[in-house]
Amino acid sequence: MPFRLRAVSTALALTVLQIGATGSAGAQGATAPAAASSSTAEPAATAAASQPAAMGEWMRYSSLIGPSKYGNNFSRYDYVNAEAPKGGTLNQIAAGTFDSFNPFVVRGTAAAGMSSGVGGFGGGIIYDTLTEQSTEEGSTSYGMIAEEMRFASDYSSASFRLDPKARWHDGQPITVEDVLWSFDTLRKLHPQWSSYYHNVTKAEQTGEREVTFTFDQAGNRELPNIMGDLVVLPKHWWTGVDASGKPRDITQPTMEPPLGSGPYKIASWRAGSEIEWERVPDSWAKDHPTRIGRYNYDRIRYVYLRDSNAQWEAFKKGGLDDWRLENSTQRWVEGYNFPAAVDGRVTKTVLPNRQVRSMQAYVLNNRLPKFSDPRVRKALTLAFNFEDMNRTLFYGLNERISSYWYNSELAATGLPSEAELKYLEPLRGQIPDEVFTQPFKLPVYDTQASTREYLRDALALFREAGYVLKGTALIDPATGAQMTIEILGDDPSDNRILEPYARQLERLGIRTNVRIVDTSQYVDRMTNFDFEVVGIAYYPQSISPGNEQRDFWGSAAARAPGSRNYAGVNSPIVDKLIDDIVYAPDRPSLVAATRALDRVMLWNWYVVPQWTRTETWLAAWNKFGMPATQPAYAGIDPFSWWVKGEVPVNTPADQAAAEKSESAPAIPPAKP
Repeated sequence: MPFRLRAVSTALALTVLQIGATGSAGAQGATAPAAASSSTAEPAATAAASQPAAMGEWMRYSSLIGPSKYGNNFSRYDYVNAEAPKGGTLNQIAAGTFDSFNPFVVRGTAAAGMSSGVGGFGGGIIYDTLTEQSTEEGSTSYGMIAEEMRFASDYSSASFRLDPKARWHDGQPITVEDVLWSFDTLRKLHPQWSSYYHNVTKAEQTGEREVTFTFDQAGNRELPNIMGDLVVLPKHWWTGVDASGKPRDITQPTMEPPLGSGPYKIASWRAGSEIEWERVPDSWAKDHPTRIGRYNYDRIRYVYLRDSNAQWEAFKKGGLDDWRLENSTQRWVEGYNFPAAVDGRVTKTVLPNRQVRSMQAYVLNNRLPKFSDPRVRKALTLAFNFEDMNRTLFYGLNERISSYWYNSELAATGLPSEAELKYLEPLRGQIPDEVFTQPFKLPVYDTQASTREYLRDALALFREAGYVLKGTALIDPATGAQMTIEILGDDPSDNRILEPYARQLERLGIRTNVRIVDTSQYVDRMTNFDFEVVGIAYYPQSISPGNEQRDFWGSAAARAPGSRNYAGVNSPIVDKLIDDIVYAPDRPSLVAATRALDRVMLWNWYVVPQWTRTETWLAAWNKFGMPATQPAYAGIDPFSWWVKGEVPVNTPADQAAAEKSESAPAIPPAKP
């Protein structure tokens, strides 16, 4: 299931993604995937051809992992303060710039708050969705625009009954017609949407306030939940005319503030540099169980800055950025010695992170001939000295990530279990033999001897792949020239994590260049897969993976600019294992199929795994009241906080520190 929580800030999104302002991008939608495993899925179209399956009971929630803790009696989240006061302003920093209020199209970079992720996925703080994902429980959603939902017994269709109270900000009701128009429109606008919805054969009105989606296959337990994530847009607004009488066009960027239904609407903006949102006090869902005690700020203001150093300085100054998830070990250990942090106006908190840690890696663009040989990719992995970087740059606080679903039961460990072999045995001979015989292990640079050993092994693999070492240059057999690699980044501070790996590759005779570009160019190059190697953390995974895996690793996505298959994985085997996940009949099967895919991906060396942390570092100005606990699944819920009073930010000590800083040499790039 796609991991999505309502956007809390662009800063948070960028912390998670670590790929700059991702924007929206893409071309045509992904095509249908490879045939699903016969052990886990029905043949295509059988659901449509057979007698319609019996529909289940109407429910106020859906869950892929078991009954909800609240069930149909959900009245509010336990952790929130139902009496939290409304008021105040949340200040946040956003990275880069923006030039559109339409997050659903290829062109333009949408403003902060417009959506919750890449390709406009999620409604941000302006649009509501049919259902809303729980902050407390993974793969659990509660009715939002749809007050209730029910699914076919074989998951071949899903029906949603709209809440009669659901309204747009102009007071007009949200209708089935809006839902159908949104579905038809969104899947034409971005490959992410077409990929998620390509199994939907029909969307129709089946009652006064009821919409039903019919699927071309049975057994996809996740697809009904995915349909609940549908962002519902106002058809009457988007098909109407603007103030000048010009017809609106949802296929193009726009700087006209759109009509929404969510807790906030756009109050003011300066194109590219600032946007301010205001709470809608009479929004239709203000007393909804998912909203009680939440969305307490009267205003949310995003100020755009172009690099992480400027963002850090803005946080220290105060008044521009009220909280941040710190991802720099150097700053966390050494940087919080400015006056506000010393006297308690800024606090630091360490929270456990129980979420799946998605792969963070030096991603190799497997579309390029130089990375087409798995021996080359393995050699590049052997050359990465994590232990040295962790010791010298990260204060020993990072841990090596060794799974695409790290920190969860979905991660492959040891040798395959009997349940995993059910998916792997039919692939014997088509996947690396090591999948069956060896636990996957990454190199550990713990001694000088191991350093020499891994570099020797890497060179041996290059030789097996046809490369020749001439003097100090590794010669590419295809060109007769020295092998070269460019590593892409979008912030000067990226040099700190890219240069050490580049120097290690140069020891193998590879001429390596670190290229730092501005955010707009970076987004464009990522959108069009115009890179060789890039260091990123993949879009967050959930504990119930499903259709979104096609966009991460599917062959069709590898050929679709704007998809999230950055590595360019193009494998019918991977496609088949993704379908095994999508059509897993129960939770144990889903876990086994995901572990099987994890093993195959790891042993094909598509990326060079980097590092992660299983705790969250929160730094905040002491202006917030917070519930005693935060949601276990989401980790933090800043929308459950409230402003208890503004904190003074310009004390004499601050001014003295600022004057000293102005006379000091330029601040060096932040360390990782």
